[in-house]
Amino acid sequence: MKALTWQGKRDVRVEDVPDPRIEEPTDAIIRVTSTGLCGSDLHLYEVLTPFMTPGDILGHEPMGIVEEVGAAVPDLQVGDRVVVPFQIACGNCWMCLTGLPTQCETTQVSAENMGAALFGYTRLYGAVPGAQAEYLRVPQAQYGPIKVPEGPSDDRFVYLSDVLPTAWQAVAYAGVPKGGSVAVLGLGPIGDMACRVAQVQGAGRVFGVDLVPERLNRAKQRGVETFDLRSFDDEKELVAAIRDQTDGRGPDAVIDAVGTEAHGSAAARMVQNASALLPRKLSGPMAERFSVDRLAALYTAIELVRRGGTISISGVYGGMADPMPMLTLFDKQIQMRMGQANVRRWSDEIIPYLTDEDPLGVDDFATHRVPLDEAPRAYDMFQKKQDGAVKVLIKP
Repeated sequence: MKALTWQGKRDVRVEDVPDPRIEEPTDAIIRVTSTGLCGSDLHLYEVLTPFMTPGDILGHEPMGIVEEVGAAVPDLQVGDRVVVPFQIACGNCWMCLTGLPTQCETTQVSAENMGAALFGYTRLYGAVPGAQAEYLRVPQAQYGPIKVPEGPSDDRFVYLSDVLPTAWQAVAYAGVPKGGSVAVLGLGPIGDMACRVAQVQGAGRVFGVDLVPERLNRAKQRGVETFDLRSFDDEKELVAAIRDQTDGRGPDAVIDAVGTEAHGSAAARMVQNASALLPRKLSGPMAERFSVDRLAALYTAIELVRRGGTISISGVYGGMADPMPMLTLFDKQIQMRMGQANVRRWSDEIIPYLTDEDPLGVDDFATHRVPLDEAPRAYDMFQKKQDGAVKVLIKP
């Protein structure tokens, strides 16, 4: 089959690789019909190269048709249409039953002291072959895949794999009170969808911050009060402008949907780039012990949120030596929640919104749709924020 493979920093290629096969009774094989390009994929493209191996198959946002089913997968049949969550979880362990499949005790990558295995990600999360491919082996298929009906296009359901539950959890963790206010930093796919989720859940005011015109316009058209970073000389001016809209206090909650690749933090960027240039035997241990994130977005969130407010982090961070303003966090009584989205924890709540009325705007959420052969170009375009790219769907 054809699959998109990682070969090095900013180097991904479509190659012929062996077809996946059933390896365990709890496996299924799906033929991928749509798969997303995620902001998290750009971390592998740019920042997390020390943890990648040439030939790794990328991608973690798939849906498709079941082609083969293991003997211990009673609820799936060949021909079923399914969405596959980005994390791999068993559904039966204590963590899964508690609503935390991202911490699944069956698939935890214990050798790396990490949580549940993920499709198409680094060795820290199991280096499981990913979904930007024609076919995908799905471990723990007795729990993970979400069956969806025939009829509507893939666009209606594909975001259940990651974008929708990640945005949904971001808003849930933010604890926005009914009629309250929330600021979303970063209007890429997750930030954009988090704004929409906050609106349908009753937030009174939703503020969106970004510096890409197309992303700002897209959010503004859906009623988000947008702030263009390019219009402010520094972070303090931005914070003051949003505080002016919230009785001088700041919003009740802030969602950091940016993560480690925020603009600014030049010193941290230098450390990230330096580790990526080291030999593999050195770069991995250095990144694990001494990595430092670019924290511009998180620092802004800490400054912006009102006293006693909540910060919800959905953007990916990977640093082990990040400096944190503990005095400010403590003095302002800020609550913080974060982590990978627990897809199956939220999917049943989300599905009723995937109706013909389309309140979340999923049917036209994608800005670009490309065949698998054009995936390398799509990565370059998305990383450079060109051509109005907000969400790219790949069609194998």
